[in-house]
Amino acid sequence: MNDVLQIIVKRLGLGLITLLVISIIIFGAVELLPGDLAQAILGQAATEETVAAMREELGLDRPAPVRYFAWLKGAVVGDFGNSLASGIPVTELIGPRFKNTLFLAVYAAIIAVPIAIMLGVLAALYRNSVFDRVANVLTLTSISSPEFFLGYILVLFLAVKNSLFPAISSLSDDMSLADKLHRVFLPALTLVLVVVAHMMRMTRAAIINLLASPYIEMARLKGTPQRKVITHHALPNAWAPVINVVALNLAYLITGVVLVEVVFVYPGIGQLLVDSVTKRDFPVVQACCLVFAATYILLNLAADVGSILTNPRLRHPK
Repeated sequence: MNDVLQIIVKRLGLGLITLLVISIIIFGAVELLPGDLAQAILGQAATEETVAAMREELGLDRPAPVRYFAWLKGAVVGDFGNSLASGIPVTELIGPRFKNTLFLAVYAAIIAVPIAIMLGVLAALYRNSVFDRVANVLTLTSISSPEFFLGYILVLFLAVKNSLFPAISSLSDDMSLADKLHRVFLPALTLVLVVVAHMMRMTRAAIINLLASPYIEMARLKGTPQRKVITHHALPNAWAPVINVVALNLAYLITGVVLVEVVFVYPGIGQLLVDSVTKRDFPVVQACCLVFAATYILLNLAADVGSILTNPRLRHPK
């Protein structure tokens, strides 16, 4: 157990270092953007005095390292400042949007994970069969298609030609859960089509790799039924790579929803990021990017911990 705790602490420390490096990249990328932020806010008709006053109000007159550490100090305690476009605290803008993004990601995951694992197991069990080949073709097609293209195809067939679901996934607090699930179905289905393909192929590869192991051959030589070989011998040892794949795809569901949210005008954090870039609302942009990075790192850490806990060889690396 001590080995597991040491590995978790080590991975957590690496995650914090990674997040620190990403925060530097985020802040530096915003600093490298062309143009004067104060001038952009006030417009071309602003005088030099008003621009200088605005730069002082925004703290732009201070050196970049000083502003970075001030921003980082606030980010650690959850204070990202105020939005330049609305004046509202950034955390108040991000909170409801991130909640909506989590709702969409969980909705897609509940559909995608069991389907992907089941299809991966069946494709490995019936390797090189017609089912396996058809599944591979469909998953490769889904992986090769951009999310926005899949989204527009679904809108065309399920919203325009057949009015089964709304093309715009707007939400409100007074909606019931059934109404929310109905409105969010198309963006969730778009994510499901991409995520199922990745998880199904990785699950299939993990199961096929285990089926070539000596203990699987021994079980077959003993006359163990194929279904029991899969459920009792292959699957328990395949959980580590499968959990890793599932956690990484959950990270994609949360951090890779920007295009999907834009296509369906979904009020999530991805849509907020795009709107803030358009308005040059840099405090919101920086906060959204940092939230995405922290979420991805945490889910990667969860994938590592899940793999360690389900694989004795990783728990005792010596």
